[in-house]
Amino acid sequence: MTLLTRWDPLRDLATMQNRINRFVRESYSPEGPEEALTTTSFAPPVDIYEDEHTITVKMEVPGIDEKDIDVRIENTTLTVHGERKIEKDEKEENFRRVERQYGSFTRSFTLPSSVDTGQVSAHYDKGILKISLAKKAEAKPKQIKVNVGSEKTLEGKVHGKAA
Repeated sequence: MTLLTRWDPLRDLATMQNRINRFVRESYSPEGPEEALTTTSFAPPVDIYEDEHTITVKMEVPGIDEKDIDVRIENTTLTVHGERKIEKDEKEENFRRVERQYGSFTRSFTLPSSVDTGQVSAHYDKGILKISLAKKAEAKPKQIKVNVGSEKTLEGKVHGKAA
């Protein structure tokens, strides 16, 4: 499947501006540059898929306690907010490289009208948050039986003749 994206010459400029702003903000953080470089907002990766009964959202959030994850639905928006906290013992260590991201995240998704917001469940296991959103009954596909044989109309007639 080929996806066409409209070229926007200012997109790269806006991305660069955001990076510069974040760098300046983090460099002059009241906690100091070392703390600011390890605590930032991030966006955990998400997979979204659906079948005939549910829409499922799977989000990678390893190292985050389930008590630090908040899942909400308001109107037609699913919002997941959480925080990965830096451990106090590790602050004293002499790090050579820090690649894991710490800080808070918020991910929001607009839900289709086919979702029954009263039937939502969230499950957290081994660093994966799985949110199951049930579809409304009228949104589920219905199978129509195809009869084989003579064609009958609703009145019980076959091609204009009485059956």
